[in-house]
Amino acid sequence: MTMPLQNRSAFELETAWTPATDDRAMAYTLRLKNNSGATLRDFRLCVSGPGRVDPTTDVEGGAVGMRLSNFTELLPPDGFELESGESWTITVHGLSWAFKHWTDGARSAYLAFRDGRTLAVATAPTRLTGGNAPLKRGVEFYPVPAAPPAPVSIIPWPNHVSVSGRRSVPAGFTLVAAGTEAEEAAQAFTTLTEALFAVEGIVRPVSEGGLPVHLQLKGGLAPEAYEIAFSPASVSISASTRSGLFYGLVTLGQIWRGARHFPDAYNFPSEGQISDAPSMAWRGLHLDVARQFYGEAEIRKLLAILAWNKLNRFHWHLSDDEAWRVEIDAYPALTEIGAWRGAGLAIPPLLGTGPEKSGGYYTKAVIRGIVTHAKTFGIEIVPEIDVPGHCFAMQQAIPGLRDPQEKGSYYSVQGFPDNCLNPVREETYTVLETIFKELIELFPFRTIHVGADEVPIGAWSGSPQALAKLRDIHGDAVAQAHARRLNVITNTHGADAIDGSGAAVLQAIFLERVQKFLASQGCVTGGWEEAAHGNVIEKEKAYLCGWRDMQVSAALAGEGYSMVVCPGQAYYLDMANSPDWDEPGASWAGWSAPEMTYAFDPIAGWSDTQRANLRGVQACIWSEPMTDRAVFDRLVFPRLSAVAETGWTKKERKSWDRFKASAGLMPVLYGYPLA
Repeated sequence: MTMPLQNRSAFELETAWTPATDDRAMAYTLRLKNNSGATLRDFRLCVSGPGRVDPTTDVEGGAVGMRLSNFTELLPPDGFELESGESWTITVHGLSWAFKHWTDGARSAYLAFRDGRTLAVATAPTRLTGGNAPLKRGVEFYPVPAAPPAPVSIIPWPNHVSVSGRRSVPAGFTLVAAGTEAEEAAQAFTTLTEALFAVEGIVRPVSEGGLPVHLQLKGGLAPEAYEIAFSPASVSISASTRSGLFYGLVTLGQIWRGARHFPDAYNFPSEGQISDAPSMAWRGLHLDVARQFYGEAEIRKLLAILAWNKLNRFHWHLSDDEAWRVEIDAYPALTEIGAWRGAGLAIPPLLGTGPEKSGGYYTKAVIRGIVTHAKTFGIEIVPEIDVPGHCFAMQQAIPGLRDPQEKGSYYSVQGFPDNCLNPVREETYTVLETIFKELIELFPFRTIHVGADEVPIGAWSGSPQALAKLRDIHGDAVAQAHARRLNVITNTHGADAIDGSGAAVLQAIFLERVQKFLASQGCVTGGWEEAAHGNVIEKEKAYLCGWRDMQVSAALAGEGYSMVVCPGQAYYLDMANSPDWDEPGASWAGWSAPEMTYAFDPIAGWSDTQRANLRGVQACIWSEPMTDRAVFDRLVFPRLSAVAETGWTKKERKSWDRFKASAGLMPVLYGYPLA
């Protein structure tokens, strides 16, 4: 069952997906209805994804015009006129992948005319032929049971909990800090609770009934460790650092909220102790802000949610083919051009955005404020500028980066042409080093992620400069073999499987130079697992994010790479919660229900040598399906907390039943209910 179109629009688009069978090809059917009262002629129907129409597809009822990744123009037959009250139907039989979920189809549409005019088209979610299940959006409700498996509500679960008794839940807490670090932890916790639960008054003075909570430094504990001691009249929290005190307060706040909101299920202890420390040093979340833009307020609240989950790294994916999101003084065109999408712009509407100009970017002032805000909560921010691939938006803003003698085209797995920075041109490094210097000034953690993922196998196959470099290194045969990849449509079926190819050789040249520059600036270089191609990066000054599968991550750890584990099968939060059509999300890595994400062991079977190179774990939010923020809520929560518990809690201390009982108390970003 499709969601109803709101009101009756002058133009409506309904889309349907019919899977292939043994005797029937797949069919993606789009039906445009004219309710305007006038005849429609000389128009193009423009739709955007996430689903991508294959460039070589068969089409019934029309033709494919301009196509860029998930943006497609559909053309009616010559001389076609759509009368008032009539419909035009077009059927596409080839896609970059078979649709699996309702968010795969067209999320926006509009009509375009030769004179530059556009008209909005109301677009209903794509329905499955023969399907009638209600489409899911919003957070799945996890009710608190009458008798939870644990007496207190805490996520992630601590190392040691020994509490007893039940006292009346205090109105809130009066924080009594001994020393500067304790005062800073108290202020950070106050800021956090005001951001997430302002009206609850978790922090309040004695005059309002606040229970005294004494914060004090104590030597001998790990950097993020803490201890909590309960007594009938007060609580004390001890730690060696400000971060430890802060995390102790978060645990105390969670206990309070459980007992406050569900007093028949959860206790506020009158005595006992909790001692705790994280299992992994790196507990992160990656957010792609290129495919969809998230404003400053959204980022700030998301960081507060990370802190409530005791996550301490925010991997900020600031550039991709679809957009550039960070202000760079030396190259203002990056944001003037690269931050915006719309009809007639350098970057057309993509991923459900409409013909109007949309997007945005983060000014340097905003970034500095967000970095300070994150640091208050013990979160370090890692910016990512994705290079040398995924640079379509960057190249629209700085077109001179391409080899001027380059001919033909190659295509990325997402269907973007010629989207890679050329690794043998000095102009590439002049621009990048300037950009990186400005980034380093903004992000004091001095860890810069450079992407290095999904370079197409045909990259630079038409560049005389690149082919000459290949010839110098490996001879004519390798250069000639790479040149034959030119003009091959490679956006499906292993377009980014470059290991051993000319593209991998050229990328290795690029990465070696970029890392040496970043190291000279005192920075650690991050990369996706493809940064290992050529084995050229200096392992002591780098780390990799393993995303394809656990075998690759384990193998790289065995080779000495420092690994952050974020497998798509379990930790990519854009993957759907189930294989059902009515669930939103992506499907290329499969699907993962919250219980599956929680149970997943990211280092199962790793040797001691491999475990020694584990930096930690990270959830990843890729934003292709997130035009609808209710979809964001459904996909991210509670799976974000499930990954957080894996990063913090010892494996033997984990319990799905205990986690599930408390998951409904964890904050969400938007708060859309299940619909």
